[in-house]
Amino acid sequence: MAINFREMSLPVQALIFALLAVALIAVGFLAPFSPVKEKDAELDKLSRTEKDLISQKALLETFQRQRAEVERDIQARQIEIENLRKIIPADKDADEFIRLMQGAAASAGVSIRRFKAMSVAARDQYFEMPFEVEVDGPYYGVSEFFDRLSKVSRIINVGDLSFKSTAEGAGRKYPLRPGTTVSGTFVAMTFFSKVSEAPATPPATPPAKR
Repeated sequence: MAINFREMSLPVQALIFALLAVALIAVGFLAPFSPVKEKDAELDKLSRTEKDLISQKALLETFQRQRAEVERDIQARQIEIENLRKIIPADKDADEFIRLMQGAAASAGVSIRRFKAMSVAARDQYFEMPFEVEVDGPYYGVSEFFDRLSKVSRIINVGDLSFKSTAEGAGRKYPLRPGTTVSGTFVAMTFFSKVSEAPATPPATPPAKR
């Protein structure tokens, strides 16, 4: 026997409408090609994309921090190299070495009488360039002169000192400045690193013909 929907009571009609609504919603969610499923898939894809972008952003921020640290490290190394070039230059630059010596002597009231270049000696990573130097001046002036040499930008080592009092006759070959009390010689050693400036090796002597 057919049941007329209109003959049903209002509560029953409302219940039927509610069940139909739930059924339609369920069909919308569960149907293979439903718009709801498509939107869910798009939302899931967007969520994964957002996570990937967040991860990439974190990696980029880490890279930028590391890049800044590397740039600071490179800058520090460049400054260190420049400082090393000042104390151990690539070239002999003997003129600059003599200028430093004369400047220190003039500031201390000491007279440099003679520079004599000695043989350059090769070491593992640098070359030694020694000079024999003759000076005279007041005792405390000579002491100040050596102190000033220890503070110049280029490394200058001092050795083989031989000094005498001018009262003993040393230094009489030159007119002495007033107040001069000592004169003598020493070896001033400086350094450079450029291989092309090293002394040439003499060619080997060919064997005698028999």
